[in-house]
Amino acid sequence: MASLKSVILAGGVGTRLWPLSRTHYPKQFLKLDGHSLFQETYLRSKRLSAPDEILVVTNEIHQYLVKSQIEELGERPAENQILKEPEGKNTLPAITWAMDKIRSRFGESDVVIFPSDHKLEDSATEEIAAASGIAADYLVTFGIPPTHPNTGYGYIASGREVPPGYLVREFKEKPGIDIARRYVESGYLWNSGMFLFSTGRFFSEMKEYQPEFLEAFQSDTPDYGILPALSVDYGLLEKSQNVAVVPLKARWTDLGTFQAWYEYRDHDQDGNSGQAEYLDSRNNFVYAPGKEVALIGISDSVIVDTGDALLVSDTAGSGQVNEIVRRFKKKGDPIVDYPRLVYRPWGSYVELERSTFFRIKRLTVKPGEQLSLQKHLHRSEHWIVVSGMADVQLDDKRIQVRRGESTYVPEGMKHRLGNSGKIPLEVIEVQIGEYLEEDDIIRFDDCYNRKMQ
Repeated sequence: MASLKSVILAGGVGTRLWPLSRTHYPKQFLKLDGHSLFQETYLRSKRLSAPDEILVVTNEIHQYLVKSQIEELGERPAENQILKEPEGKNTLPAITWAMDKIRSRFGESDVVIFPSDHKLEDSATEEIAAASGIAADYLVTFGIPPTHPNTGYGYIASGREVPPGYLVREFKEKPGIDIARRYVESGYLWNSGMFLFSTGRFFSEMKEYQPEFLEAFQSDTPDYGILPALSVDYGLLEKSQNVAVVPLKARWTDLGTFQAWYEYRDHDQDGNSGQAEYLDSRNNFVYAPGKEVALIGISDSVIVDTGDALLVSDTAGSGQVNEIVRRFKKKGDPIVDYPRLVYRPWGSYVELERSTFFRIKRLTVKPGEQLSLQKHLHRSEHWIVVSGMADVQLDDKRIQVRRGESTYVPEGMKHRLGNSGKIPLEVIEVQIGEYLEEDDIIRFDDCYNRKMQ
């Protein structure tokens, strides 16, 4: 198999899979069936590239999720493997930055670009590697032979054959259903969002069609402030005359909606998917871990319970979840941003219970890690150690708190929690106050270089 470099785009924040997908725990990191989609993409990349030849482009809030999920696969990513965008500007800046880094580290290379949130059969890697033979002459995109008219995908019309693919005749935006049917009948392909670029061809085309754009990448950290938000399709592929599409035979889906998840997963004899007791019920998607669920006389529905949020929808209408998310955002409701399980560079926390004036969490601090030195203006905290031993700083006082012991952090006191032990530290944290949101943190010192507030 050809030796290629790989880039994984992992900065997106999906809204159509709420309440599973949240701003701080989006679709690509969800673990519905074993590995997350990001982890599957990383393992797929390893079939084409050595670990140090894989770059991940993400953002500030997801960088620790990326690191943690790679570590779960038994690897420790190098610091320069993860590119942290200061702000999201769509795919062209992300790809350009990664391509520039690969060229500077490895010289001229052929590079596969993977979205981090797609399902793809392993056999696709052989098809992708075979396309490297035309990457010097063409910007290569991968198309999916459609199985049905779909209004959620862009389409690609192919022209003259350039084995193993075809010249791209035109790109089409997401159509209405009638136009989608016409595209399928005419042999158009779905646009998968996966690419194979040689650094030489990519920067040659960028120089011709986006010369001003390249100026932002003259330093190690690109100047995102001057960049427009551009997709690689609109900003480059639709302008270039040297684009080829390679159809993939492998099974693919972007799992962008609950209907797509339903269609991809296994079903029982009545078309139901998910753990539940079904009585006179058919063609349902259920996801409610930790709960016993029973459906009576329910059909063609999506039921998702995450403990802090419940979604009930008919399957056909579940693609409108993003409108519900928009309404929550308009109200300033954090339910769209934070799941019950939130990852931090030092570990994670799970919200166990919340009311108007108190909030209870379970903190898990990884061995050798510590939280920032911080204080809160609107809440006090009570820590109870349930596993491991805690290193606690309260102003200038330092103590160790063992399993079964507790300590109190008054409102306004500088404090820090750490774990110098060999096993994970688990602490029950009880917050009491009039304001309990995550932005009530003033940091004084942080070993992860997070912003002081």
